[in-house]
Amino acid sequence: MPPSSLRVVYAFAREMYPKTTDVFIQYGTAGFRTKANLLEHVVYRMGLLAVIRSRVKNGRTIGIMITASHNLEPDNGVKLVDPDGEMLDGSWEEIATRMANVSDTELEATTADVIRQVGADMALKASVYVGMDTRYTSPRLASAAVHGAMALKGTPKEFGIVTTPMLHFFVKCRNDETYGTPSEEGYYQKIVGAFKRLRARMPVAGEYNNTLYVDGANGVGGKKLNIIKKTLDGELDLHMFNTGGNGGKLNLNCGADHVKSTQTAPVGVEHVPWQRVASLDGDGDRIVYYYIDDKNKLNLLDGDRIATLLASYVNQLLKEIGASDLSVALVQTAYANGASTKYITEQLKMPVTCVSTGVKHLHHEALKYDVGVYFEANGHGTVVYSGKTKEAVRKIFEEGDQEQRKAASILLDIIDMTNETVGDALSDLFLVETALCARGINTKQWMQLYDDLPCQLMKLSVKDRNVVTTADADQQSTSPEGLQSRIDELVANIPSGRSFVRASGTEDVVRVYAEADTQENVQKLAAQVAQAVYDLAGGVGTRPTLPE
Repeated sequence: MPPSSLRVVYAFAREMYPKTTDVFIQYGTAGFRTKANLLEHVVYRMGLLAVIRSRVKNGRTIGIMITASHNLEPDNGVKLVDPDGEMLDGSWEEIATRMANVSDTELEATTADVIRQVGADMALKASVYVGMDTRYTSPRLASAAVHGAMALKGTPKEFGIVTTPMLHFFVKCRNDETYGTPSEEGYYQKIVGAFKRLRARMPVAGEYNNTLYVDGANGVGGKKLNIIKKTLDGELDLHMFNTGGNGGKLNLNCGADHVKSTQTAPVGVEHVPWQRVASLDGDGDRIVYYYIDDKNKLNLLDGDRIATLLASYVNQLLKEIGASDLSVALVQTAYANGASTKYITEQLKMPVTCVSTGVKHLHHEALKYDVGVYFEANGHGTVVYSGKTKEAVRKIFEEGDQEQRKAASILLDIIDMTNETVGDALSDLFLVETALCARGINTKQWMQLYDDLPCQLMKLSVKDRNVVTTADADQQSTSPEGLQSRIDELVANIPSGRSFVRASGTEDVVRVYAEADTQENVQKLAAQVAQAVYDLAGGVGTRPTLPE
């Protein structure tokens, strides 16, 4: 593309999406995420980058999702989706950050430099899919993405309000027609259709009941589940709450992040003792379960619990079809409760790998196995199946004995029910309900599989979160100097103690995680480690208060 063809890049920037702030913004774990009023120029530039990325990938479709996920409504964000429905390749994160932060007058030259750097053939066609969540700022930002794509003569397609996992699914289907149809209806046909097929031949038994309460976080996931609910024919009795009406605010005192972080129930949900509740997050890519017991205590079934439930069920089906030679592994982050790791290795006897925080790290590690199950403790995760696994299951379905074919049929539907591209709250909900129904267990029995160690997660404001760096999958602090040795000293004094700190990839904070044998000790350890971070990393605001 000759330099003259890039003049429209600057023209759009100057006239419609000027850079009006000097605030530096970085492409992190979930793309760019900050206050919505700082993002228009960033999203426009990501439209440019998506077209370049598409051409580098020989015209394959790239996705742009406008969302701030579990953040509150004033925030927003943008992330790019690669052709296989995965997160943007890590090597492009620095390029995205550079394009987002240059001045308007430098944008044309920087765009030309990036095109040369990545070797993009600008004569190729380019395809970009755009989706957005329910935030009032999302339509304007989606328009900026479309204009960015058009400025470099790409072809954008808007899907309107969809969950983040839906957009990942659409991108994957567009680039691999064997995976499904790239539309909302195609998503329902594959994932919900598989659930309905299974439910039709899987009678409700044991302690399981088909009533499920759902907290929709006042976001897009609840809206889509309301659509799905009408098609379930009573196979799952959904009671929906926090679906965006009655003045409810997105993610405010509700949703998966609220339940996980505060260990308290969301507002707006009618609670019956022992009744299971699923909480989604604002863009529909996270899910946690919980129930309130007869003492009014919240019992949380988070991503660790979901991972162990699904892994053990899939592993059971593989044994039933005679394919136990296929490797099944769980991938966790340092935030996974230590009790879950012990349960997986000692009771389920499955391998566990710990990787750095961020879905992209879990996803890539899970792809190394025949069946990879990955979940962050926050409820973001899925299951991935290798081509070898899918081929083996199909062959057994066609050639196995009667019992093997029956189990293989179930497993084929499980595979269809799974959104393998990324963590998907709706897909995961149907997977969990299938596993619970097949086992005939309720949430109390699910909870009794193992006992979590008491844990606590704190957020700490610092002058610069990048001062805190880590290694060994976030489990060891490499800076500031002296922090890790101080953490080691504190942990050594607490029974079953474990703690680590890391800079958030989505917020301007440092996160402090702690585990211990008792609630009292975990509160003590978390506060002590937070104080060490405050002293060594330049904390701002109120100093952490140590328990008496």
